Amino acid sequence: MSATPESPVARSVVPSPNHGERRGAPPDMLILHYTGMESAPVALQRLANPLAEVSAHYFVFEDGRVVQMVPEGRRAWHAGQGAWKGERDINSRSLGIEIAHPGHVGGLPPYPEAQIASVIALGRDLVRRWAIPPERVLAHSDIAPERKEDPGEVFPWDRLAHAGLGHHVPPAPIRDGRFFAQGDSGQPIEALQAMLGLYGYDLPVTGRFDARTHAVVTAFQRHFRQARVDGVADASTIMTLRDLIAAVPG
Repeated sequence: MSATPESPVARSVVPSPNHGERRGAPPDMLILHYTGMESAPVALQRLANPLAEVSAHYFVFEDGRVVQMVPEGRRAWHAGQGAWKGERDINSRSLGIEIAHPGHVGGLPPYPEAQIASVIALGRDLVRRWAIPPERVLAHSDIAPERKEDPGEVFPWDRLAHAGLGHHVPPAPIRDGRFFAQGDSGQPIEALQAMLGLYGYDLPVTGRFDARTHAVVTAFQRHFRQARVDGVADASTIMTLRDLIAAVPG
């Protein structure tokens, strides 16, 4: 690729060989990841290693520096198996940003201010140039809830949304009351699954609160109701989901 980054937010190019041709429609999703590794240099090296077979379009260091790794027009290998709104080749339909962060295994520390500022600036540039809708700025855990946890429940999605990046509503307050959890079944579970599927999660309507439903509810909470991430569909979770669906643009 060119030695000049495509986004003005990036300082330089650190090319990765791990990419291919996009298939189908142009990208209309932005997927955010954490690296989940002990240091940024180790993560960057892995993303550039052909044996690792992983990559991302951009990489954001803790101090806010941004490098480009894969041309935006190419299919980076960041999403793996996943789905959103029926689309299963997420790599072809998305741009991927890797954020240097130790992740859950590293204790899930707060993201540095400079890093979040750069993620916002980079993300806003990408969604503007590629016309990515706010509701398609997603977590890796949104598209692969049974496999992934990143960028995690300490990632400041509300700050991104306030800065014009992504879709968010104020989470409904957590209160005591009726809730649904793994093992439950019936019409309320069908309604919950239908609502999660309507927003975009890959979840069939079975009427059974199974392990997959638990994983999807957990992923939803990691992104949209971060105060309690337990996979239990309490009133706060359901009301936040309802409000989110109602606030989808258009």
